[in-house]
Amino acid sequence: MREKKRRETLQRITRSGLDLFIAKGYEETTLDEIAAAAGISRRTFFHYFKSKDEILLAWQVAVADSIRAGVLSEATEQSPLDALCAALLKMGAHFDTDASITIARILQSNAQLSAANQAKFVRMEQAAYEALCQLWPQRARRERLRLAAMVGLGAFRIAIEQWTDEGGKVPLTKRIERTFASLRAELSIN
Repeated sequence: MREKKRRETLQRITRSGLDLFIAKGYEETTLDEIAAAAGISRRTFFHYFKSKDEILLAWQVAVADSIRAGVLSEATEQSPLDALCAALLKMGAHFDTDASITIARILQSNAQLSAANQAKFVRMEQAAYEALCQLWPQRARRERLRLAAMVGLGAFRIAIEQWTDEGGKVPLTKRIERTFASLRAELSIN
C-alpha cells in the first residue's frame, strides 16, 4: 500500500511538473509551483526529486520501460527489427504531439538537459536490446540483436528529431514508418 501511494505521488509530481513546463516554460516553472500543483509541500518534493531536471529524467525512464514492454508484446515470427519497429509504432501512436514536442524542445534547450536526453536514447537502446534478448534468447544472436536495437533506435531518434523540427505536422507514426523504410532500403532488408 505504501509503495502504491509512493508511485502515485511520483507520477502526480511528474505529471504536474511536465504540465507546468509545457504551459509556462521550463525555466519559468518553480519548484514551489510544481509542489502546489501536485498537492504536496516543497519538502515532500525533495523526498522524490533533487531538482526539476529529475522530473524530465523520470519521464524518460518511463519511455524506456514502454519500449521494453512493447517489444516483449511482439511475436517472434517477425524479424527483431520488425518487432522493434512495431513496438515503436504502437508507442508513437500514443504520444501527445504538443506535449512531446514541447518536452523535446525543453531537453534541447540547455547543455545539461541535452546530455540527459542523449542518455535517454542509450537507456532506450538498452531496454530494446534486453527485450529482444528475451524474445530471442539464443546466445549466438546477441550481436545481431544489439545491432537491431542500435539501428532501430537510431531510426526512431531521427523520426523524433524530424517530427519535433516540423512541429508534428506529419504524425509520429508516419515519421517512424519512413525512417524504418529508409533503414531497410539502405540495408537491403525486406
